[in-house]
Amino acid sequence: METKEYIDYIIDELKKITAIDSPTGFTKEVADFVVGEYKKLGYDAKLTQKGGVFVDLGGKDKEDGLVLAAHIDTLGGIVKEVKSNGRLKLSPLGGMNANNAEAENVTIHTRFDGEYTGTLQLTNASVHVNGEYDDTKRTWDVMEVVIDEDTKSKEDTDKLGIMVGDFICFNPRTTITKSGYIKSRFLDDKLSVGILLGYAKYLKDNKITPSRRIYNHITVYEEVGHGGAASIPEGVTEMISVDMGCVGEGLNCTEKQVSICAKDSRGPYNYDVVTKMIKISKENNIDFAVDIYPFYGSDVDVALSAGYDIKHGLIGAGVYASHGYERSHIDGVTNTFRLLIEYCK
Repeated sequence: METKEYIDYIIDELKKITAIDSPTGFTKEVADFVVGEYKKLGYDAKLTQKGGVFVDLGGKDKEDGLVLAAHIDTLGGIVKEVKSNGRLKLSPLGGMNANNAEAENVTIHTRFDGEYTGTLQLTNASVHVNGEYDDTKRTWDVMEVVIDEDTKSKEDTDKLGIMVGDFICFNPRTTITKSGYIKSRFLDDKLSVGILLGYAKYLKDNKITPSRRIYNHITVYEEVGHGGAASIPEGVTEMISVDMGCVGEGLNCTEKQVSICAKDSRGPYNYDVVTKMIKISKENNIDFAVDIYPFYGSDVDVALSAGYDIKHGLIGAGVYASHGYERSHIDGVTNTFRLLIEYCK
């Protein structure tokens, strides 16, 4: 099967989606954009009450429906305090880690007064001044946003319209290398959103009506644990979370493979679903790895906890340096895309 057209489309969509700030709780702009992309493909995409995107891709058997889920909310920060020196102390959103956020450029989204830029820095960040620079443990209590405006006091910052509760968004720095590596913040999980858009395009272009009803649910609030807890239609018997595949020491997956998760920190995935994915991958020469994720939870975990009686699975392109400056590869995207196509036939 020739996939280049769809992989190019997926990467193009990734670039557009990562360019739109969307930390968890601040996702309306990116959700509206994704709705528009589905509508361009000819689908009647709608927003859920929570702000996610839900799409019926069609299919014959509505009593054996399948939901494919990915999430567009990301990590980020929210203003916790305007300090006396005019700088900002943050509360993290999701698993944003101060160690790998230091020195990152940010955008401050005010509620009524536009946007400002700044940089997240260690307090007293000059190495030539701070003799304890190397020994200071990076926690959110010792980090601050230095605003790119002439503000030296809380009153100065207040006049800009910046206040507690404003969202802080980190620069994604999306880059595609000549060797096919995809580097960006928030590949978790905007890369999978691109993959689901690519799958929807594949069905539409080839006039395919699946044997079972298939839905795409692009969730929000996944990074805080309740993204997939709602909006599953009647008749759905199975849900697959298309999220990042873990890459790291002690695991099998690389960035060039599709990862099939057998168990995460919440427990094992459905035996029959995992077995079918492995079988299909072997039969179709799809490069895959099976792994157990030690520190991970997914939208389908949440759906089960919410009481839905469904089979569940989790796949994704391998992603290294999760929740930091992440890296995947076009081959991993291709293998994930191919597994989706074969699995959903």
